Amino acid sequence: MTTLTTRRHKNQAMTSSSSTAQRTRLSRRRVVGLVGVLAVLAVLAVLSLVVGSKAIPVPVVWDALVHPSADPDQFAVRDFRLPRTVVGLVVGVSLGLSGALIQALLRNPLADPGLLGVHAGSSFAVTVAVGVLGVREARDYMWFAFAGALVVTLLVLALGGTRKGSSPVVMVLAGVCVGAVLGGAREALQLTDPDAFDAMRYWNAGSITGRPLDVVGPVLPFLAVAVVLAFAVAGPLNALALGDDLARAQGVRLARTRFLAVIALTFLAGGATAIAGPIGFVGLMVPHVARWIVGPDQRWIFAYSVLLAPSLLLVSDILGRVVTRPAEVPVGIVTAFVGAPVLVVLVRRRRASGL
Repeated sequence: MTTLTTRRHKNQAMTSSSSTAQRTRLSRRRVVGLVGVLAVLAVLAVLSLVVGSKAIPVPVVWDALVHPSADPDQFAVRDFRLPRTVVGLVVGVSLGLSGALIQALLRNPLADPGLLGVHAGSSFAVTVAVGVLGVREARDYMWFAFAGALVVTLLVLALGGTRKGSSPVVMVLAGVCVGAVLGGAREALQLTDPDAFDAMRYWNAGSITGRPLDVVGPVLPFLAVAVVLAFAVAGPLNALALGDDLARAQGVRLARTRFLAVIALTFLAGGATAIAGPIGFVGLMVPHVARWIVGPDQRWIFAYSVLLAPSLLLVSDILGRVVTRPAEVPVGIVTAFVGAPVLVVLVRRRRASGL
């Protein structure tokens, strides 16, 4: 009897040791992968400064940042490509994290920030600002876009409430309905004065071109708060993926978690839309890639999404500069062309499509 007990304890110890070793290897692989993705993002940021309608050598780019002069190439780097790259990084982080957040919140791997009507709310608010109030500058109508996203999200939260609390399914249905109504109203309003909305064509298509840094600055505090909130609820969202009952048994406060997640989602998706317009596929596709690499842990999915999404956005923007040179294709159009086939491949992989 003593011998059997000893063997049992040895087997349990070996199993525990093996499980610990596997977790250590997995964590190490995730960290190494994260560093690799960060290095790729750094390279893409440099390429974003170098590549364009005219290729600018790296030494000239360095001089433009460190030893500025009146050279035309340096002027192009400082006043056009640098703000464009910064906007791409900020918008990419916002879109990637908002996509990962909404997929975890709704437990739907095909969810997208547009499902909650964020894009529709922002677009409608900007349309009202331009067509009714005569706002023309991006730094001015940005605030309308941000407010529209917030108001619509709060409306969807109210419509999605049930006697048992917020329902993800009801929230999706409410978001789709509100988005459809606002989308139709926006199109009708734009038809009343096409000339007034001509300058918004690039914004409507999703573009990071011509966005000065002073447009990004006011949104950054909201985005920083949203990033903190998103990572704060990542752990509870892991428990929420097991179902409401199991999450509640583990001590997760469901209403609080969903409320904070929706607030973070509003700031992230609304801020990105305010700066660059509605850009699709980034928030939908990037969490799939992250989930394929690191598995179902939302904390790692969020971390990878923060780096993968701006990488995708910068790649798409660089392609948009060169494919029709000297003209350019808005990044929102390129992401659709790049994202659609990649997403089809990813969703066919069981590990990538499951939450």
